[in-house]
Amino acid sequence: MSLCYLNGSFLPLAEAQIPVLDRGFIFGDGVYEVIPAFGRTPFRLDAHLCRLDRSLGAIGMRPVLAAADWAEIFARLLSMNEGEDQTLYVQITRGVAPRVHAPPPNLAPTVFVMSSPLARQNLEQAVSAVTHEDFRWQRCDIKSISLLGNVLLRQFALEAGAHEAILLRDGRVTEGASSNVFVVHDGQLYTPPHSHLLLPGVTRDLLVEVLADTDDAVREAPITEQMLRAAEEIWLSSSGRELAPVGTLDGRPVGAGGVGNVYRRVLARYEQCKVSSRAR
Repeated sequence: MSLCYLNGSFLPLAEAQIPVLDRGFIFGDGVYEVIPAFGRTPFRLDAHLCRLDRSLGAIGMRPVLAAADWAEIFARLLSMNEGEDQTLYVQITRGVAPRVHAPPPNLAPTVFVMSSPLARQNLEQAVSAVTHEDFRWQRCDIKSISLLGNVLLRQFALEAGAHEAILLRDGRVTEGASSNVFVVHDGQLYTPPHSHLLLPGVTRDLLVEVLADTDDAVREAPITEQMLRAAEEIWLSSSGRELAPVGTLDGRPVGAGGVGNVYRRVLARYEQCKVSSRAR
């Protein structure tokens, strides 16, 4: 039976309950974080907790727990639930209050954490993607639980027979509906720079970091729609899916239509990072 953490207690997931007046339920007033764990060890934990605190600060909330407390909660859940490789899901809402838009002061936040087995992915299998206008709000840098726009975009992709939707705003790539985007154009690797229009992905930032002193160093610069469509390679990154090469875009092959050489080199470095994480 899967166990979770809710407001200071560990209990079976099926028994976890929150009041219907929780602002997360009523307004989507909260933030979340997804943390992969390999060998029951959270991957890039400090970076994930920093992003969680940034999201809380962006909506006017203070950090709810210290890093050591989070680490203890995660360790207990990872040890009690099945799977050497798991995914931790953290959700924090502003708490329970009467239904008024402006939140009352000094609410007790709702803190929820669950773990599930990390779905095995073939990281060398190309996926398909489609493009779509990025119609979401202007604060995509906040990892908000208000994800209706992302849900609609993923639904569009699935109905089109694709794995992901790559989003365009004013002729430039922002990100995927649930991923960050990299392209190889004229032999140079690019990813869009951080801004309020995209989530600062932990896996994205890891790749920028580990490739900095290599021939595959990432240029953080705008990617135009023309660059996207002319790319030799396109790939996606996220904490849940890890990495995925894109073989077709809007039904047309990307480059040779398979897995590119740059992607293979980057994947090898990423796998080395995972091995190092397990060894700690």
